[in-house]
Amino acid sequence: MILSHTVFNENSGTVITVALTSKEQKAGFPLTLEINSKNLPKKSWIKISQIRTLSINRLGNKVTHLKEEELARVIEGLNEIIGG
Repeated sequence: MILSHTVFNENSGTVITVALTSKEQKAGFPLTLEINSKNLPKKSWIKISQIRTLSINRLGNKVTHLKEEELARVIEGLNEIIGG
């Protein structure tokens, strides 16, 4: 899941992401967050603790879009993990 803003992505040539998995997670929030998207074929979790910066050249097709509430929970989880 891409977290970074479009302006950042376009100017830097990179995106800031968190991992997405369909494997049920043992760790709960703030390390993972279950998301509900009609566009994903399986129940999925965002692995908030797995942050990566990737080249935009490595991206494939857009799969889904987070609801505002889900994005807010991801940010909340990041803040808990880093002590913000």
